[in-house]
Amino acid sequence: MAFTIAENTLIGQAFADTSTTQKHANGLIVQAKDPTYGVGEFIYLKGAANTAIGSWVTYNADDYSTTLLAANAIGPVAVSMSANVASQWGWYQISGKAIGLCLAGFVDDANVYATATAGSVDDAVVAGDRVKNAKGASAIGTPSGSFAEFEIHRPWMDDGLAA
Repeated sequence: MAFTIAENTLIGQAFADTSTTQKHANGLIVQAKDPTYGVGEFIYLKGAANTAIGSWVTYNADDYSTTLLAANAIGPVAVSMSANVASQWGWYQISGKAIGLCLAGFVDDANVYATATAGSVDDAVVAGDRVKNAKGASAIGTPSGSFAEFEIHRPWMDDGLAA
């Protein structure tokens, strides 16, 4: 993906990069566009251990820390644009067409659920673990490997039993 800023904002860190130095205000949100995936929104956050490109995370708006998405999570959700591990900063996608990690068997047009595999999602229905405002836009393997395309719009989880 080759997202470029779509608004009048200067950024000192590319979306695919991670940095040990904070280069933007925590929580900064920018809009960018990609020739293939269209327009998306991105938020600048602190990393978490074991974060890989495409990892799903929840983030805390108090300190902008992230935690790999897991079953029973609560809070806003984003998709990592880099391997943004602990003590580093990077960009996470919060709206648009995103590329994220998923488990084997994920199908196109499916609802998205947190799993026991931290940072990955699946389409297997688990009460309370649905990622709201996220939908599969391809099956696993598109664009490659353990990735799929997703349509997201400020996704979140509430650990609620009702969908």
